[in-house]
Amino acid sequence: MARAMQLARQGLYTSHPNPRVGCVLVKDNKIIGEGSHIQTGKEHAEINALKQAGDHARGATCYVTLEPCVHTGRTPPCTQDLISAELGQVVASMVDPNPMVNGNGLNKLKEHGINTSIGLLETEAKEINKGYVKRMCTGIPYIRCKLAISTDGKTALASGESKWITNEQARHDVQRLRAESSALLTGIGTILSDDPRLTVREIELHGRTPLRVVIDRQLDIPLNAELFNHPGKVIIFTSSDKHEKISKLGNMDVDVLLPDKGVDFLSSSMKILAKEYHVNDILVEAGATLSGALLDNHLVDEFILYQAPIILGDKGRAMVNIGDIEKMNNKIILKLNEIRNIGDDIRMTYKVCNSSQLK
Repeated sequence: MARAMQLARQGLYTSHPNPRVGCVLVKDNKIIGEGSHIQTGKEHAEINALKQAGDHARGATCYVTLEPCVHTGRTPPCTQDLISAELGQVVASMVDPNPMVNGNGLNKLKEHGINTSIGLLETEAKEINKGYVKRMCTGIPYIRCKLAISTDGKTALASGESKWITNEQARHDVQRLRAESSALLTGIGTILSDDPRLTVREIELHGRTPLRVVIDRQLDIPLNAELFNHPGKVIIFTSSDKHEKISKLGNMDVDVLLPDKGVDFLSSSMKILAKEYHVNDILVEAGATLSGALLDNHLVDEFILYQAPIILGDKGRAMVNIGDIEKMNNKIILKLNEIRNIGDDIRMTYKVCNSSQLK
């Protein structure tokens, strides 16, 4: 199963919106076939492993990181091929939380006399597909906020100048984070001050491009913004009724969306991304205002902080702008999951949690 986990990571950048899955077929204590799911619409991991094993698959044990699918989507159900191959056993790390599967795949295998078991390396399997799992279970994507900060916790000078806080290695590492994500999210403030492209560079995505999403309530985005000059879908969430501008953006193949009224603007926007665009993971690259608003609305799952060995002083801009916390009982608790050197900078990954999750 550990080898299957390695194979699953081969789809880290390219399997969206499908989960990352790896599969290994074993017979007489030897690997006879292995596969991974690389791209939506292409063969699933189990099918690739079966093709490699050929006629030797009969009676073999299948180790797969996610329950085999039992429904027809862009490809036929994997369970039918596993049944036809007359496998002896299927060992899955976790149940597929997709309502169209959710235990039905394993039940189908059992009905045809194939032994099944579940739970081997389940924690690792859920971590590889944490965005997919969250979308299927909650209807909201997994949201990571990436911030570059100084040693004294500032993200920019008082003037807003922030290029460059971190080193070149850290900026290269961010390309990996972008490539892993279904969508990249920023706010209108960042568009107006930095005019970013929000593209993935240096990493091959086999034709996939993460969605570029902008929160722009007043629809102030310039029609000549840099992100419009690069391939890939742009989505703008707004409260504005500037019909002429909306029409012009529509002619540029930009989706301008108005979240449901009466529902929290940001929460509604995230639900639309999950339901209509099948977004599993969002990487937020924004300033303190949008990052703080997402945090205030309990939408942030993870912070990724690139900390540089510099000091910007007490007038520098804060990491996040959030409402006043008047009691220690209301503090926001982060759990450090990973810390790593990126050149002279430090990358720290924190899960956002509460007291009960730490006990």
